[in-house]
Amino acid sequence: MNSNSNFPWWKEAVIYQIYPRSFKDSNGDGIGDLQGVIEKLDYLAGTENSLGIDAIWFSPIYPSPMFDFGYDISDYENIDPIFGDMDTFKTLLKECHARNVKLIMDLVVNHTSHLHPWFVESRSSRDNPKRDWYIWKDGKKGKLPNNWVAAFGGSAWEWDEKTESYYYHAFTVEQPDLNWRNPEVKKAIFNMIQFWLDLGVDGFRLDVVNYYFKDAELRNNPRNFFKGLREYERQYHIYDRNRPETHDVLKEFRKLLDSYPGDRMSVGEVYQEPPGTAKLPASFCGNNDELHMAFNFTFLYTKWNPEAFAKVIEEQERELGDIIWPNYTLSNHDQPRHFSRYKKGKSGVQRAKIAAAMLLTLRGTPFLYYGEEIGMESEWIPKKYIQDPLGKRYWPLFVGRDRARQPMCWTNEEYAGFSKVEPWLPISKNKELINVMRQEQEPTSLLSFYKTLIHLRKKEIALRRGSLRLIIKDNPYILGYERIYESEKILVLLNFSDRERRFPPIPNLSLKGKILLSTHRAENTNYELGMIQLYPYEVNILKLE
Repeated sequence: MNSNSNFPWWKEAVIYQIYPRSFKDSNGDGIGDLQGVIEKLDYLAGTENSLGIDAIWFSPIYPSPMFDFGYDISDYENIDPIFGDMDTFKTLLKECHARNVKLIMDLVVNHTSHLHPWFVESRSSRDNPKRDWYIWKDGKKGKLPNNWVAAFGGSAWEWDEKTESYYYHAFTVEQPDLNWRNPEVKKAIFNMIQFWLDLGVDGFRLDVVNYYFKDAELRNNPRNFFKGLREYERQYHIYDRNRPETHDVLKEFRKLLDSYPGDRMSVGEVYQEPPGTAKLPASFCGNNDELHMAFNFTFLYTKWNPEAFAKVIEEQERELGDIIWPNYTLSNHDQPRHFSRYKKGKSGVQRAKIAAAMLLTLRGTPFLYYGEEIGMESEWIPKKYIQDPLGKRYWPLFVGRDRARQPMCWTNEEYAGFSKVEPWLPISKNKELINVMRQEQEPTSLLSFYKTLIHLRKKEIALRRGSLRLIIKDNPYILGYERIYESEKILVLLNFSDRERRFPPIPNLSLKGKILLSTHRAENTNYELGMIQLYPYEVNILKLE
């Protein structure tokens, strides 16, 4: 993969998210670990038969009591023994870089664990030097400071009996929010970031970046009783997130990243309720002086409809403009896998190939979630196996996020090659069909299709760097767009339907092309673009003359 100073590596990269507990267990405790990732690096990159990814983003691997499975950190500068130790991490980093794979850490600095030494000190007394490192509000028990509620349910304020005060937590009671208005907090966090940058980490994914600052006056959020099912959704979150002070911190953070060699990158999780807009995440990139990228979950929330995807793409292009680089994702550790969201009858693999082609050929950086390349699904998790605190609280209305976190299926063995013992979450019921070993041997498998797509992307500069022109965007069945880089033009045609579809000639479009990749036609054959005709669920990627 070529790169230069004007086109940093992360713009061309295919980034692969690993949920470490669920990727590969190397020591037989039923939980994935860093040594397991090392053992599977050649599957991801470094050989001709690799998937071909360019960077790995790890969900948190820091020490944690695991009330929210690593998103409650008790030590920012170490590795949880469940996953390994610092020496194992350094080996992993070295092995990644030997394969030209970048390593991206999850940066969770809106809150810590309630067992972090900072918070232990903060709650020890009202006059402790770290008291103001968190958000405390004096009052009487039973009289809440305001109406803010936690994203995971209940009040966002927890009474502390010892100091007779409330502390604020945007998520669980075991995740107290840091007070970013305290300059000592910012200094400590920035020192920690430097620690990982000095080790050679290539970038960060910032968890709930739009939550960092809260209203200084702690004003009540407006409510709308009819807005959602849960109390959290019935509030307009004006005062507990998206505060303007966040942008100043992100500008300093960007300067820190830019002071290091090697194009260190950042991508932020800017949470918003579905369906969301591209405008909010774009705002946290500033004028290319804050985050490098921000996730636009509107794409992930979009239903199976090419017109709907086209609208999201158009909005993304409009809001980001030419300065901010887009990114796209269809699955992650918090959302049901897109294979399950989009499948219909027996068309799951066919639709998954359409989704893969779209994700990997749009202008921007694609983020893949482990297992999506083999079509892992989000299965129903019985109540007795639920681990997610959200699932435990809201079952059966909401079974939680465990469905997106089941162990990776490597083989068709009892525990799918993930472990030699029963894993922390149930193995997929479909492991006989949906596993790496089987799909590596099938030329038409979803895994083989992902490999072909990713390697095509590496080969064609127009797919990595080219501009985008939507040419079929108002059709209920077909999505079509051009990727253009200097004199090179690539046309992507995707039939989202289970029937053959035709489309009249497109004005100002070359009428001849050669097939680079197709689900239904031979590669390197000529294709005449008169009346466009696509087979059911056909992917057609053409290089135009």
